[in-house]
Amino acid sequence: MQKLLYSGLLALIFSCSAPQEHAKEKSVPVAPRIEIAEIEAGIKSFIDQTTAENGGFFPVKDENHDLKMKLVRVHTEYLSNLGPDSHFACVDLVDEKGDVYDVDFFMEGKPGAMTVTQTTVHKLNGKPFYSWKQKADKTWYRMPLEQSDNNLLGVIEGKDKFEFYYTVTIPELKEKAKIWIPIALSDDFQEVQVLDMKVPGKSSQLLDQVNRNKVLYLELNPEDSGKSIEISYAVKRREKTPYEAPTPDPKVDLVSNKLMPIGGRFEQIAKETLGLKINDSHLVQARALYDYIIDNMRYMKFGDFGRGDSNYACDSKTGNCSEFHSFFISLARSVGIPARFAIGASIPSDRNEGGIDGYHCWAEFYADGKWWPVDISEANKYTALATYYFGRHPANRIEFTRGRDLALSPGPSDGPINFLAYPYLEINGKEVKAPTTFTFQRKS
Repeated sequence: MQKLLYSGLLALIFSCSAPQEHAKEKSVPVAPRIEIAEIEAGIKSFIDQTTAENGGFFPVKDENHDLKMKLVRVHTEYLSNLGPDSHFACVDLVDEKGDVYDVDFFMEGKPGAMTVTQTTVHKLNGKPFYSWKQKADKTWYRMPLEQSDNNLLGVIEGKDKFEFYYTVTIPELKEKAKIWIPIALSDDFQEVQVLDMKVPGKSSQLLDQVNRNKVLYLELNPEDSGKSIEISYAVKRREKTPYEAPTPDPKVDLVSNKLMPIGGRFEQIAKETLGLKINDSHLVQARALYDYIIDNMRYMKFGDFGRGDSNYACDSKTGNCSEFHSFFISLARSVGIPARFAIGASIPSDRNEGGIDGYHCWAEFYADGKWWPVDISEANKYTALATYYFGRHPANRIEFTRGRDLALSPGPSDGPINFLAYPYLEINGKEVKAPTTFTFQRKS
């Protein structure tokens, strides 16, 4: 039986990590679509029943693991018939700490009455423990891998420590002006110390009560033209994982924002994407919406990008990180999943000092009593890290502000600020861009 199972893996190539087109190139017969759907239903039914029998958790045991898990998704692209009444499935499950495990399932029986014969943990947060290799006799075996390293893809796991320098050059002023600049704050995942703050003009610090942001506010005069505003931080940050926090505020995390509306076509798209998953947990639903964004959007800085406009993202299916996460939040909130937006900067992982190419933003959603960090635009760029970025933000970043439509007093003449990473400079009631640079130096 084991030989039969592994021989059938010819259509999979490296199990869940294999590109789908490789399976199409092989001569192994492909099961009809309806049967694949039945296999998915069968594995979900098995997990649901086993979960109910084990106090709300699905147990996974192999030679190295003894875990209590919950379902995130079934990899439908890798469901396969291995032979008569023999099947293979890849399933993402999450443990009590929020780690996502990719588990390989081997099953026997008819799709409606399958028995799982073997489970093995293939990946942890997207990093594989083994890959599939083929022998000369065409059977397959598992080959252990050395520990994967995501560093070259921009990820520092665990902890990072660096100084971060935020510099604004005030453009030529012919009249009075006002400027609002984010101030990074400490939280459970980043320890921030302001090392130095050099500011011209009259300054004060404002508090965004709704989103708990702090903002530097300055009133400037023509004689401040060409001067610099400099803020330097010492930052200790740890990798962000799913975390327990107070229950979301539905008046903040489930409502429309100016450029992140909910309902209407966003609700329609979300429900069409979810299909029967509309009856599943918010965790399963959020993963389906996450995958929809990855599959349907292209990272492209073209047109009216960079404002975090969900309608623009929906129409063009392009944008930068702000469009990716705004679109996700509009979809999630439209089906009752609390979600929120945050922005800061990503610190390069492949060097220890120098400039940073602008801001970066991300999102979180609430499910199973925890906030789950996601970074969909990075997952879109590096598909090998799609599992990692569902529930993880790496240590090499700094968060400036959280939320949208930031209401401050005093605030800009145009009303609440869309989001705040770069400074908001107002001259004669209009927003004007102020040249801004981010630089860093990593500390050992």
